[in-house]
Amino acid sequence: MRKEYSCRLKTFKAVCIVLLYEKLAAEVEEGMRRGVFAVGERVPSVRQASTQYDVSIKTVLRAYALLESRGLLETRPQSGYFVREMPAAKAEPPTASQTPAVASTVDVSRLVLSTLRSIRSEDATPLGSPYPDPSLFPWRKINQLANAIARRHSSWNLIDDLPPGNPELIRQIARRYAENGVPVDPDEIVITVGATEAINLSLQAVAKPGDTVAVESPTYYAMLHAIERMGMRAIEVPTHSSEGIDIDALANIIGEHEISACMVMPNFQNPLGFVMSDANKKRLVALLATHEIPVIENDVYQELYFGDVRPSALKNFDKKGLVLHCASFSKSLTASYRIGWAMPGRFRRQVEKLKFLNTLTTPSVPQVAVADYLRQGGYDHHLRHVRRVYRQQARLMIATVLRFFPAGTQTSEPMGGYVLWVELPSSVDSMKLYKAALDRGITIGPGTMFSSRDAFRHFIRLNYSYPWNIQTEAALKTLGELADSMAGRRQHER
Repeated sequence: MRKEYSCRLKTFKAVCIVLLYEKLAAEVEEGMRRGVFAVGERVPSVRQASTQYDVSIKTVLRAYALLESRGLLETRPQSGYFVREMPAAKAEPPTASQTPAVASTVDVSRLVLSTLRSIRSEDATPLGSPYPDPSLFPWRKINQLANAIARRHSSWNLIDDLPPGNPELIRQIARRYAENGVPVDPDEIVITVGATEAINLSLQAVAKPGDTVAVESPTYYAMLHAIERMGMRAIEVPTHSSEGIDIDALANIIGEHEISACMVMPNFQNPLGFVMSDANKKRLVALLATHEIPVIENDVYQELYFGDVRPSALKNFDKKGLVLHCASFSKSLTASYRIGWAMPGRFRRQVEKLKFLNTLTTPSVPQVAVADYLRQGGYDHHLRHVRRVYRQQARLMIATVLRFFPAGTQTSEPMGGYVLWVELPSSVDSMKLYKAALDRGITIGPGTMFSSRDAFRHFIRLNYSYPWNIQTEAALKTLGELADSMAGRRQHER
């Protein structure tokens, strides 16, 4: 009898240990998903965890071993246990648009303007914001440089920074491209008021009112704004969530329509977040070159990559000067100064002339301040921090969306940037969801903003650049509940 009791006691203790270390592993993993333990950081030592969680050292060792076997922790000799990059929750990416290609007029500005106005509310959770979290930018340092420059030059000579722009800033931009394997001619660079002006000037240089422009579907609404502003027509090309614009479909469209230009975002496309492969970039440039069609490349997120190296640009493969490359510092360094640039290839003189006719010049002090910051160094250190934050928060948002949103929800798998594209069940209307969320102090980007054809009505775009906290997680949970109720209500109505 005593022997039987002893065996049962040992079995009970063993079960307790299993339950304890699995529970501890679950708690530590939850902390990792919430961002308490960030990628690359050390988790509490075995002794610290033993005291903190009131368990034995043996239990802690088993819990950490379990997390290590799952690929969530790694052991570093003499240092302890560190958080590895967490595997993203498995999500099937949204499918490409498959509707027939039809050239159409563009009228999305009113919807976008009303959406952006709602995002300005200080009380709202900015999940729909198109802008990155400004708290991650070194704005104090850049403002100090700008103030010092303004004091030194009380009467600035405007002639110094007429198009193409401040010579030192142009040199720094060219140097940065060269350091990243993209040799450019500094004489090709034209400084603009953000990438938006670069895109507008480039489009104006290659097309005229009434012309048809090929765009991705979905596409970033700033592209549609430019087309709308100039009285042109857009023709949407199916775009895959990981491979980019469908080049075969584009070839067919070129054969059936007169296309004056093409506008694309091959790197970290907004809203899909993909990076086109080098093979597809070469194919796209070659196809357009064959037909002498210029392509406007929006590469505004070029520095916000999650991989080890910055991806190539279409500009890398341009042999005929048909790629008009547009970028800015607004998404990676400072949004308030709006310093952008264009490298327009064979259209350089026309873009420079249009810049002078449209806005005369880009403000001088911000140009010099950004040039000084780049010259002094620190930009790469800043970018490494931003990329690390965005990569971790992208994974957190994907996991949270798939946890709280209706069954059947799918997300993109961004490779850079700071936006997530979410496909909801087809019964959910993103505009109704937008309005319901706004009533609860939450903003989102409804999918209809990203098409000229009222497409993507059950899609939304979310911003994951802002701090991950209890408010963010609660907002996503509320958003998921709203979407779930809409999906359920439509199912009931049927």
